[in-house]
Amino acid sequence: MSLTSAATLATLDRTGPRRITDLASVEGVTQPAMTALVRVMEESGLVERRGDASDKRVTLVCLTEAGASYVRTRHQAGVHAFERLIGELTGDEVEALVAALPALRHLAELESQDREGPKR
Repeated sequence: MSLTSAATLATLDRTGPRRITDLASVEGVTQPAMTALVRVMEESGLVERRGDASDKRVTLVCLTEAGASYVRTRHQAGVHAFERLIGELTGDEVEALVAALPALRHLAELESQDREGPKR
């Protein structure tokens, strides 16, 4: 799976259903590229398109249960990888990481805000 596909699934997991144009903007790709990507993920059973109840002209891209499961599995694999690597650090290095956590959380919040774009 491409990084853009994985990032798109993670965005949908984090923010809920989105328009293709919104996803393209958040992921930094063109709308035609996102349309093609969504089609492939739809054929793989990871996402589905649904109508927007508030605006019948709009189609939203939503995670399927398989897509949500994929995101959870990737997230858990990342957690396990970090646990293993942190286990190889010295005590001083672990303390330095702990001291850096507030700044790292803030960076993650800023990145999330950038990826989500303007609120609707």
